[in-house]
Amino acid sequence: MAAPIVFIDIAGPDDETLKAFYAEVFDWRADASGQFDLDIPTSIRAAIRKDPAEKRLYLGVEDITATLEAVEAAGGSIDARRFEVPGVVVLGLFRDPAGNPLGLVEMDGPRRRIP
Repeated sequence: MAAPIVFIDIAGPDDETLKAFYAEVFDWRADASGQFDLDIPTSIRAAIRKDPAEKRLYLGVEDITATLEAVEAAGGSIDARRFEVPGVVVLGLFRDPAGNPLGLVEMDGPRRRIP
């Protein structure tokens, strides 16, 4: 059996700013210690690719453009606005207030939107 992802750790110099950012943009409500639970599907797609070293967590959202606006309003920055990979997926890339790189996948109900 392949090793499952069992924990996500998001760090930065100001944990209160990060807690507020993720609560505002993604409704992730951390307790005083910074812990929270996430519902995830039973299977997560993953990729290993040849590019500069980086890891990026992708979050499924209904509307990438609106979510990126919320990211900016909450103190994050945009790496790439909404773009389509024909036949594969619709993406957007951003960084949280600490500079952690993340991505968005536009969802059509429970499945990713395929342009």
